[in-house]
Amino acid sequence: MNALEKAIIFAVKAHEGQLRKDGSPFILHPLEVAVNAGRITDDIDVMAAAVLHDTVEDTDVTAQDILENFGENIAAIVAGETENKRPEISASESWKIRKEESLRELKDSDIKVKQLWLADKLANMRALYSDYDRIGNLVFARFNEKDPKEQRWYHETVLKYISELSYTEAYEEYMELFKKVFGE
Repeated sequence: MNALEKAIIFAVKAHEGQLRKDGSPFILHPLEVAVNAGRITDDIDVMAAAVLHDTVEDTDVTAQDILENFGENIAAIVAGETENKRPEISASESWKIRKEESLRELKDSDIKVKQLWLADKLANMRALYSDYDRIGNLVFARFNEKDPKEQRWYHETVLKYISELSYTEAYEEYMELFKKVFGE
């Protein structure tokens, strides 16, 4: 069994019973991110990290669990996109702090971490655009940060920091969806 297959089984168990905001099984998101990663790179470690990317943030899985089960390389890629959730304050109050911290780390990250970020943010932007296309700016009410200007700032900065991947179809799609939601 390769690292990707092992990661899929691990993530399915870790996310068991979790649902997305739309009521669909949560595991669909990490699987979509893995498919996106496969469009960006042929590196199995990046694809495995894509499947695992929300386990540390959104389940009882720890960074140590990822390290012990998948090794340093995959653990480092996952860590490169894992936020400090700051449970001592509300998600809406910590949003800007969390985003600024993670963007600072992204800026100088390894290419594999940037590939994971692109794969994840593309999946997020697809979901955002799908809802935006139906309900417009009301879509932002579901987020911890409800101001579209702040959401724009965040995605614009991500696009800037992963611009070395601008040659990929995934980056082009992310950019196009960004423009449809936030304008030029």
